[in-house]
Amino acid sequence: MTSNDAERTASVPRRRERGGFWVGFAASVFHPFSMMAGRRSLENRERIPATGGALLVFNHISEIDPVYDAVVVHSAKRVPRFMAKHSLWKIPVVGTLLRSSGQIPVYRGSGEAQQSLDAALQALRSGKIVVIFPEGTVTRDPELWPMQSRTGVARLALDAEVPVIPAVNWGTQHVFDYHKRKFRPFGRKQIRVRLGEPLDLTAYADRRRDAPLLREVTDVVMGSVRDLLAEVRQEPAPTSFYVNRGRVRPEHGDLDRSESERDTNPGSS
Repeated sequence: MTSNDAERTASVPRRRERGGFWVGFAASVFHPFSMMAGRRSLENRERIPATGGALLVFNHISEIDPVYDAVVVHSAKRVPRFMAKHSLWKIPVVGTLLRSSGQIPVYRGSGEAQQSLDAALQALRSGKIVVIFPEGTVTRDPELWPMQSRTGVARLALDAEVPVIPAVNWGTQHVFDYHKRKFRPFGRKQIRVRLGEPLDLTAYADRRRDAPLLREVTDVVMGSVRDLLAEVRQEPAPTSFYVNRGRVRPEHGDLDRSESERDTNPGSS
């Protein structure tokens, strides 16, 4: 996005994007909870475009991250479309909420994985805000830095041709500690959600869509997320990504196919 594009976007008056009953219901729950659990700070919401599609790329440190990420998007008068594991659609009420509010189920290890990618691309191209957690699950990094991520985010970033915005959560791990399975919904914890500047990925636009390119773009995108997190934490970022060696089923945004599949069909999205 150029500076002129940013100026035009900033000049567009924000009107609440209509999301229907279920979006309003979720907002009526998420907003009070996010304020009750701690002192929340929603930073740089103006970087979410007033109109048109955008891909928000978040780190993932707690299972309640989506609550705060939904709040930051909704407070910018947009409706988020999350990419989340398809098993959530089977939960009563939750499944109805996800389905009715236009969320995107993610399948792994099946022919339906491409359908998830296609649905996300369609949402972006039709002017929606799509939220993705490229790590696929809560980070296993002992210091809660982003892990090496799956390359679905690169395919979306390159093919959708919309702003790609790095974003971070910090402090949500003190509300719900994934690793210790402890939930602390009350107190004055500091919880921050910060959005970065849209990324310039034009240098990759005309290159061949092969596995090395997808890995490179994924690392560039997640490197920007890691650097933004370092700003929030006021700590130096690690120079490499933690690699999760365990076989953990992903929870959010896993669109990665096998390296062999990408090599045999490198031009596909």
